[in-house]
Amino acid sequence: MNKIEHIGIAVKSLSESNELFKKLFNVPHYKIEEVESEGVKTSFFQVGPNKIELLEATSPDSPIAKFIDKKGEGMHHIAIDVDDILAEMKRLEGEGFILLNKEPKVGADNKLICFLHPKSTNGVLVELCQEKK
Repeated sequence: MNKIEHIGIAVKSLSESNELFKKLFNVPHYKIEEVESEGVKTSFFQVGPNKIELLEATSPDSPIAKFIDKKGEGMHHIAIDVDDILAEMKRLEGEGFILLNKEPKVGADNKLICFLHPKSTNGVLVELCQEKK
């Protein structure tokens, strides 16, 4: 594991939240991207060496919509940058962590991703990210 790749924040309105976080960080978002397979539209901010990803549901049955219905807007996940996602998935599963997907998925920002179940990470949704090659 290399570094925290980004912090994901679930929001009801990407346009409203982009304005809010633009004021907060004093920088505009640099990218908006939709990930149809996850039912989400994302917006990224670069804040110094760190990235923040805002996530808006694109359908009422998407994971982000369900998250907001249950917990409200707020921190959704912490993403960790890895060099070899398959090796990390195998290692973490061997350590007893629960993977939410058995194969990496294509995520936003040119990444392969895999989530770890919060039940196995003290209630924090953790996302593994590897740059697609």
